[in-house]
Amino acid sequence: MDDKQLKKRLKSVISTSLYFLAVILMTFLIIKYVGQRTEVIGRSMEPTLSDGDNLIVDKLTFRLRNPKRGEIIVFPYRDRSGVYYIKRVIGLPGETIYINEKGNVYIDGVLLKEDYIKDITTDPGIAGEPFALKEGEYFVMGDNRNNSTDSRSPSIGVVRKEEMVGRAFMRIWPITDIKILKH
Repeated sequence: MDDKQLKKRLKSVISTSLYFLAVILMTFLIIKYVGQRTEVIGRSMEPTLSDGDNLIVDKLTFRLRNPKRGEIIVFPYRDRSGVYYIKRVIGLPGETIYINEKGNVYIDGVLLKEDYIKDITTDPGIAGEPFALKEGEYFVMGDNRNNSTDSRSPSIGVVRKEEMVGRAFMRIWPITDIKILKH
């Protein structure tokens, strides 16, 4: 192999290596700052999401704005690394949450209209008495209220914005149910 061919081959190897390095770097940046895949484990978000659904989590939106009521968020389980909860934002900072004996949710004394829940809750938990949220605190609940560990439970409690990984953006599995999620 002459000198010209060697330089051409070396240039090709360097070019290909830089390309793969750029792809790896872009993949890392997207997973770290833009989006990630997560799997729904359990039935707490039925009928909206089912056990085994795979989602893309949008990690960028909450860097630009605060979560809104009705958005489905992902946040880490506090006692186990790599395990995440998926719940819906019900109460926003500064609001007072109350769940009456009939399972109706009130925000600052106004009944919350919820067309996404499976059943009315039978356990108001810590919201059985009016519960005021402080600055930066969010009250979250599963759509399957009677099969959900959420903000009603002292073991979960309120979720702070900085704890949120992001919002569930799109269901990508099962393939027959691919769709962008409505919030």
